[in-house]
Amino acid sequence: MKTKIFLFALGTIVALSGCTGGNQKQKEATGETVTVTHSLGTVEVPVNPQRVVALDFSALENLDYLGIKPVGIPKSGVPSHLSKYKDDPSIADVGTVVEVNLEKINELQPDLIIIGGRLADSYNDLSAIAPVIYPTVMGTTDFLGAFKSNLDDLGRIFDKQDEVGRAYAGIVKKVEEVKAKVDTSDDRALILLHNRGRFSAYGSGSRFGIIHDVLGFKEAEKGLGTQIHGTPVSSEFVQKANPDVIFIVDRSMIVGNGVMDKDEVENKLVKQTNAAQNGKIFYLNPEVWYLAGGGIASVNMMIDEISQAL
Repeated sequence: MKTKIFLFALGTIVALSGCTGGNQKQKEATGETVTVTHSLGTVEVPVNPQRVVALDFSALENLDYLGIKPVGIPKSGVPSHLSKYKDDPSIADVGTVVEVNLEKINELQPDLIIIGGRLADSYNDLSAIAPVIYPTVMGTTDFLGAFKSNLDDLGRIFDKQDEVGRAYAGIVKKVEEVKAKVDTSDDRALILLHNRGRFSAYGSGSRFGIIHDVLGFKEAEKGLGTQIHGTPVSSEFVQKANPDVIFIVDRSMIVGNGVMDKDEVENKLVKQTNAAQNGKIFYLNPEVWYLAGGGIASVNMMIDEISQAL
């Protein structure tokens, strides 16, 4: 009810002011905008927006790379490699990557808001405040294509095409090096998210699909769902799939459910797989893979982790 009252009041203010919010003033000041099309819509964004709210940690990584400091972020659960933003008192805390404070965001008078998949349902509410873009690499087997498109949009918005071009070229070079190693093996991989003794499996086109779709690992089990929470599976499923390599992201560490119990993960059935018997169970950094996973920093770290596993 509180949110509905706020949105009604916001709409009234916008109507009475002739739609001259902060982002409109920015447009009038520069006279330039760029058109950004994403999976949730098409929006006009002012060139070089001065007040950016980043509601996704991958987006925050990209802003960090470009030297752009946001005016607001969700400070709950910030990955350690972005901790300087959590500790910066000049940056407002606007909630979490799942639920944000619309009133606080409105008070910041942003020129641009960047969201991630966890806030897709809030797109319309946030669009009532400022232009919103939704860069994502999820739900596609063309991870690098989506990633490049996101960087290109930022390059046009902030007039930093050369910078994002260099970042992308560096990642492509890494990908080629790792994929060349993967291509020499017939190992089939299974990606698992672990949380309190339960597993979800991820395959091609999923949030962790870079392992298959970009780096070239064959799937131990085809046809897994691409939904954000993965496909719930049992230890029996893992045993039957019998992957040669298992990559594990432990969610328990992130959501505060406790430290991972390795014996709980590598139980009697999992230990029967080729991966366990050949010492090829690898634990991936959950801050990078689960909390971010689509920014310049995290994609570099993800590729490095797989390379080290090889």
